[in-house]
Amino acid sequence: MDTQRDLQLIALLSTVRDAVAEELFTRLTELGFAELRAAHGCVFSNIDDGGSRLTDLAERSGFTKQSVGEAVADLERLGFVERVRDPADGRAKIIQLTAHGREALTASLEIFADIERRFSEEIGRERYAQFRQTLLDLQGLSQASAEPARRAA
Repeated sequence: MDTQRDLQLIALLSTVRDAVAEELFTRLTELGFAELRAAHGCVFSNIDDGGSRLTDLAERSGFTKQSVGEAVADLERLGFVERVRDPADGRAKIIQLTAHGREALTASLEIFADIERRFSEEIGRERYAQFRQTLLDLQGLSQASAEPARRAA
């Protein structure tokens, strides 16, 4: 393998991820959401339509409850989320998107759709669909291989 030309898998994935993230945050800034950061993704990508408990956001995102709590506190301060009583358990709180948070989520989803549409057009719909399916397969394999380590911990 020629290390100058043949990048390791992690470098390939990182390069694409970084380019997508840069476009996302550049476009969000242009739309008036300049205060959003990558760290907020653990909330936006895992929150249910009706809101979610902090523990659920942490579990879905794979981050600690403390780090997700920091992201929630920041988003709350910025007006993207609010904490409300859980109707099923008055002692618990549900994190919900505010109207501003829903606007940001909608904008993000539209940007991601534009990026995927462009990728699909550039490399071809069939190749892009295969690429996505391969990533999903690899994600499943990665989660399956990590499961024994999680049980042992």
